[in-house]
Amino acid sequence: MIRTGLRIGIDGRELSGARTGVGRYVANLCREWAADAAGREVLVYTPDEAVASRFGGPGRGARVEVRTVPGAPGIWWEQTALARAADADRVDVFFGPAYSIPLRLAAPAVVALHDISFAVHPEWFGWREGIRRRWLARRAASRAARVVTVSEFARAEIVREFDLDPARVVRVYDGIEAPAPAPSWVDRRAAVLADDPLTAAEDGPAPAGAKGQAAGAKGQATVPAPGPALVLFVGTLFNRRHLPTLIAAFARVVRRRPDARLAIVGADRTHPPQDLAARAEAAGVADCVDLCGHLPEAELGALFRGARVFAFLSEYEGFGMTPLEALAAGVPAVVGDSEVAREVCGDAARYVPVDDAAVVAREIERLLDDEALRTDLLARGAARLGRFTWRRAAAEMLDVLEQAAGGP
Repeated sequence: MIRTGLRIGIDGRELSGARTGVGRYVANLCREWAADAAGREVLVYTPDEAVASRFGGPGRGARVEVRTVPGAPGIWWEQTALARAADADRVDVFFGPAYSIPLRLAAPAVVALHDISFAVHPEWFGWREGIRRRWLARRAASRAARVVTVSEFARAEIVREFDLDPARVVRVYDGIEAPAPAPSWVDRRAAVLADDPLTAAEDGPAPAGAKGQAAGAKGQATVPAPGPALVLFVGTLFNRRHLPTLIAAFARVVRRRPDARLAIVGADRTHPPQDLAARAEAAGVADCVDLCGHLPEAELGALFRGARVFAFLSEYEGFGMTPLEALAAGVPAVVGDSEVAREVCGDAARYVPVDDAAVVAREIERLLDDEALRTDLLARGAARLGRFTWRRAAAEMLDVLEQAAGGP
C-alpha cells in the first residue's frame, strides 16, 4: 500500500449488526473524514465481512478502507488479532471509540470514554460486566496518549475518578443529525406532521406485521401509528432512565388525553430487570404503550417525525444525544434535570425531577397543548443544534489524533 499521510486505525466492531450510539459515532466520523480530511488514511478494523459492503466509499478527503480481521468480536480479538493487524499496517495512531484499546500496540492510541457510569454507579451493572468495563477502561485510559469524552461533565468525572492529568483528557462534543426519512409503509400521518411527503417508489416494503399497528405493552418490536399526541422515548433501556416514572406519568396524561400514546424504543438492558409491560398493565395503559425494541433508522425516523413530545428522564449521561435528535426532528423535549442535560440542551428543553410522575405529566401535557411554548423551545433548539455538528466533531477529533501521533 502506498502511504498518503497520517494513517489512523479504528476499532470498527460497533459498525456490525444493529447500529447503536457508538456505531453511529464511528460511521459519522469516518463519513466526515472521507469528505474533508485529505492526505489521511483511515483503516477500519472489523471481524464482520458484511461491514465492508455497506460502509465507506470514495470521497474527496481521507481514504477510508475497511479491513476484515477474522475472529469473535470480544476482548481476546481486540487484544490479539486487532493489535496484530494494526501493528502490521504500521498505523501512526489508533482510535478506540468504545472504552477500550489493544493495550500492547506499537502505535500511540486515543480512547473514547463516553461516560464512566460503570465506575461511579457500579450498582447499575451486573458484577461481571462491571468488573470487565472498569478494568478495560482504566487500563485503556492509563495507556492512551489522549482520552476523549463527549461533555465537560464527563471530562471532570474521568479526571477525578481515574486520577488522570487533565491535559490528557479532551472534550469533543458529539454531532447531531436529523433522523432518517420515514419509509412509506409507516402511517402517512408521520409525513403530514413532518411536512415531508414520501413516495412509495423510493421506499422499501413494510416489515411483516409492522404496518403502523400498535402492539400494546407486550414487548413486540413494532412501530405504532403516529398521532396528534404521541409521546416518544428513544435510547437503550437502563434503570437510570426512569422508564417506570415515565409510564406512571403517561398514565396521568391519558386521563385527560385519551388519544395519547407512548412509544418506548430501545434494547432492554435494565439491571435489575424492569418489567415495563407489567408496569403499563398495572397503570391501566397497556393498550396505549408500545415497547418497540430496537428499530431500524428509517422506522425510528418515522416515529421522531410523528411524535408530539419527546421524554427522556435520565439522571446520568455522558452526553445524551436523543433529546437533541428530537429537536432536530421538530419535537420538543422533557428531560431529567441533570448537570449534563443542562450543559447539552441549555434553554431548549423542559427540565423535570426524574422521580416525580406528577411533574413529568404536567410538563408533557404542556408540550402537547401549548403551541407558544413548543415554538419557543424549537427556536431555541435550532440555535442550540448549531453547536453540535459532525463536521466540527470530526475536525476536533482529527486534531486530537494528530497530536497523539506526534503531529502539530
